[in-house]
Amino acid sequence: MILIKNARLVNENKIIDTDILIENDRIKRIDKDISDKTSQVIDAKGNFVIPGIIDDQVHFREPGMEYKANIYSESRAGILGGVTSFMDMPNNNPPILSQELLQSKYDIADKNSYANYSFYIGAGNDNYEEVMKTNPQNVCGIKIFMGSSTGNMLVDDDMVLDKLFSNVELLIATHCEDENTVKNNLNKYIEKYHDKLDANSHPLIRSREACLLSSSKAVSMAKKHNTRLHILHLTTADEMTLFNSDIPLKDKKITAEVCVHHLLFNDSYYQSLGNKVKCNPAIKTENDRLALWKALREGKLDVVATDHAPHTMEEKNKAYIESPSGLPLVQHSLNIMLDFYEKGEITMEFLVEKMCHNPAIAFNIKERGFIREGYYADLVILSQNNKWTVSKDNIAYKCEWSPLEGKEFNYKINNVLVNGTIAVTDGKLTNNTNAMRLEFDRK
Repeated sequence: MILIKNARLVNENKIIDTDILIENDRIKRIDKDISDKTSQVIDAKGNFVIPGIIDDQVHFREPGMEYKANIYSESRAGILGGVTSFMDMPNNNPPILSQELLQSKYDIADKNSYANYSFYIGAGNDNYEEVMKTNPQNVCGIKIFMGSSTGNMLVDDDMVLDKLFSNVELLIATHCEDENTVKNNLNKYIEKYHDKLDANSHPLIRSREACLLSSSKAVSMAKKHNTRLHILHLTTADEMTLFNSDIPLKDKKITAEVCVHHLLFNDSYYQSLGNKVKCNPAIKTENDRLALWKALREGKLDVVATDHAPHTMEEKNKAYIESPSGLPLVQHSLNIMLDFYEKGEITMEFLVEKMCHNPAIAFNIKERGFIREGYYADLVILSQNNKWTVSKDNIAYKCEWSPLEGKEFNYKINNVLVNGTIAVTDGKLTNNTNAMRLEFDRK
């Protein structure tokens, strides 16, 4: 057993001083002044203890692109950043478009993942039967690329989209950018700038119009068919009109996610970081960034995630057209949000709601996302006033770079427990793991 003493527990919109007793993989008791001489004691020293972060959108690149990243390397990076559960996307090589390929990916994670895991099955233009076989009890959702991105899994057949939206009962997660708009913009900018085209044009090519057209289409189809829709990585002020803040999250049929880089960066960063912040959908204006924050506070945006998408530095250093979109973030997402907390822009309770509670509610994750007796012991102990700087020496991504290099943080992820097993001590991996496949409470 493990006994966490002197915790400032952040949970369900409260902060309380308490102890936490863990037995095997579960939280056994939450109470003040617990005494158990048989337990291994971790003294939280009055620091915040929060549920493990649940990241509903990552690209760990395995199978097929292991030279960029793999489930082993990126789950360890996530654990170091307090991410105890992740949901990984299907744009692998080969794309995860069948139940057989989906199971093979779970087999890899069963052996190699340090964090709890689930994998989306991808929808294509011709794999409807495979999609419909998906088990809602142990698969997070169906992923539809309504705009092309890394992996070329675009679904551009309106009849297929209508069939999926009308018949799939499981959560559908969408990447929304209108393909024709993006293609037309790209052709115009290539004609205008030729070989001088660079990342500064990225948010104009993958434009706000492209995002709004596609997101509006997804929302319209979901309302027509009463589909359980989750729109990923929203980026524009315009799209915020599509979402509702008056309905409790547990009752919403349409939910929305925002990613940390869209909350942190604006289009001025293309000047200094170039392709390092090239991602799909694109980082847009300061007005858009502020609108995302407003919608997040209002409850129109439900979940904060990363869209962690590593590429090698060699790939990123290519000319704009050839450089792939995506940036690595899973090790640093909690620190980014803690930085906003320290600046007084959010509360700690709000951070936990958007990164822990709400992903669990939106996806109906079984017995995770909250610090409750009987729930799995996925816990993160933070320490404040422990300054450190992101550098190549402490980056755990296989790609060995981050757009945050040189940024100083004041919070350290001190201890991380995954299913009651201590995975991180004093900010360092213990090489112990007890990761599990996520399960879902769905009828």
